[in-house]
Amino acid sequence: MTAPGASSEVRASPGAVTPRPLLLSGNEAIARGAREAGVRVAAGYPGTPSTEILETLVRLDPGRQVYVEWSTNEKVGLDVALGAAIGGARALCAMKHVGLNVAADTFMTSAYTGVRAGLVVVSADDPGMHSSQNEQDNRVLVRFAGVPLLEPADSQEARDFTVHAFDLSERFDVPVVLRTTTRVSHARGIVAPGPLRVAPGLGFQRNPAKLVMLPGFARSRHRVMLERLEALEREAETSPLNRIEWGDRALGVVTSSIVYHYVRELVPGASVLRLGFSHPLPRALAREFAAGVERLIVVEELEPFLEEQLRALGLAVEGKAYFPRDGELGPEAIRRGFVRAGVIAEAGEKPLVSPPTVTRPPVLCPGCPHVAPYLALRQIGAVVSGDIGCYTLAAIEPLAAMDTTVAMGSSIGMAIGLARSGGATGPVVATIGDSTFLHAGLPALADAAYHRTRMTVLILDNGTTAMTGGQAHPAAGVTIRGDAAPTIDLPAVCRALGVEFVRVVDPYDLAQTQLALEQAAAFPGLSVIITNRPCVEAPVKVRDQPYTVLAEQCIACQYCMNLGCPSITWSAEWHEGRRKVQIDPVTCTGCTVCAQTCPTEAMVGLPGWSKPR
Repeated sequence: MTAPGASSEVRASPGAVTPRPLLLSGNEAIARGAREAGVRVAAGYPGTPSTEILETLVRLDPGRQVYVEWSTNEKVGLDVALGAAIGGARALCAMKHVGLNVAADTFMTSAYTGVRAGLVVVSADDPGMHSSQNEQDNRVLVRFAGVPLLEPADSQEARDFTVHAFDLSERFDVPVVLRTTTRVSHARGIVAPGPLRVAPGLGFQRNPAKLVMLPGFARSRHRVMLERLEALEREAETSPLNRIEWGDRALGVVTSSIVYHYVRELVPGASVLRLGFSHPLPRALAREFAAGVERLIVVEELEPFLEEQLRALGLAVEGKAYFPRDGELGPEAIRRGFVRAGVIAEAGEKPLVSPPTVTRPPVLCPGCPHVAPYLALRQIGAVVSGDIGCYTLAAIEPLAAMDTTVAMGSSIGMAIGLARSGGATGPVVATIGDSTFLHAGLPALADAAYHRTRMTVLILDNGTTAMTGGQAHPAAGVTIRGDAAPTIDLPAVCRALGVEFVRVVDPYDLAQTQLALEQAAAFPGLSVIITNRPCVEAPVKVRDQPYTVLAEQCIACQYCMNLGCPSITWSAEWHEGRRKVQIDPVTCTGCTVCAQTCPTEAMVGLPGWSKPR
């Protein structure tokens, strides 16, 4: 569908032609929709499942008509996007669901200020926690903020709803949240695109009573927000994004997002109220639907967001009695729910079973520079407050050297609390990556320095945002478009915050890393150790002379297996009842860490190897 009422302010580029259908992921379709809607500024912070949106925007914009940035964190990203919208430029801000927590201060108040030009905030939720520390349902946060919510169910709708969201935002002077889930973000589908467009700027208009949130101004703006919500509900009642699909009136199902497709597959004959514009709830439409069916069931992932609102209308509705509040609602989970509800008979139904798979535990990459520091931390018996990044895998075997992980940037603040608690059983160390440190670690480090807290901060600097695919950040020296940029000097920043003990070490040097951490732990104050090695996988793969095992010298001590390196595996040979090891030369990066752990020097550079050109 094409977004109705598209703003006349948006015009097609001269000579533009409608392209042929494209196979796009939901994220790619959102980027496409944003370009077609005339987005001029886009910002965000990388986080699965949202990362590809901004990366796709860059690919769609070789002429650089759109300003795109990886922001230091999600709040900065939303600040940038809101400022652009208030300045008259259509703007988009993309983040994963927990990123909206970081941006919440700006997000909540942006409903008061309004936006002038269209502002779309993408919240990519993660039911099932495929790559997240929680599975919060951001529909609740959107309702709390008092802004409209659109929920596409597939790639075509991701494109269409994005175009519609910009128009809705501009017409109602409000940020619009486009909520996706992991399946919608990453699944691919055929998309009928339109021409890429350019939106002329609307210009900035001074209006302190609208844009300066002093209490006196904010009170009146709160009333504006509430009145706007009433108008948005009237819009939702007639929006083409919401529709009733009449079928067998013995059963009516209310649903949204990708769950709609599963419901259609499992109960194809049922009547369905499909909500694409799900907040504010179109109450009159919901009552009409409920009155037309004998039984009303809500099928939705995570929280009973729609169910509770329908029940508050006095409707006899069922939902979470049959469908879980946790985990992703795939076809099989929904089928089981319908069986419990008596909608589908158990007998004779063939379960939807996925083919058997072999469980593969997550591991750090071969040659990952984060391995050695965690070995050293385990050696000194540190109590380790960890953070969000690849290095969170140090919490599990074989490294097993991390004690807490909660949220982006929490490591340093929690380490302060651990150090002050008096209950830590060893040196207190916070571990945090370079991108995460710049995202949310700086304020906590300033706090630790200000209060002279005795603890160590280990900054794992690999020059990129590795966990999400190698995106740039302010200490990486490059922008999202690949342009050279100033590089933040992390040691200088730490010293400027008041840290006296700052050391930079090569994590591939086990002895140096161990000694530095021992000295830091013994320091009677705040200390910072920075490990400085690039990520082996991004943005440019790091490969050096691979290593091999001299089988005759291997005594099967298995010290090297403590590294958890995927390149080191068991061999077919044995020594005194224990398996010897071998190294895969194809995946080995030549980091030398395993050779440094080997007591018999059985690990050596692969003979005859020459670096590929």
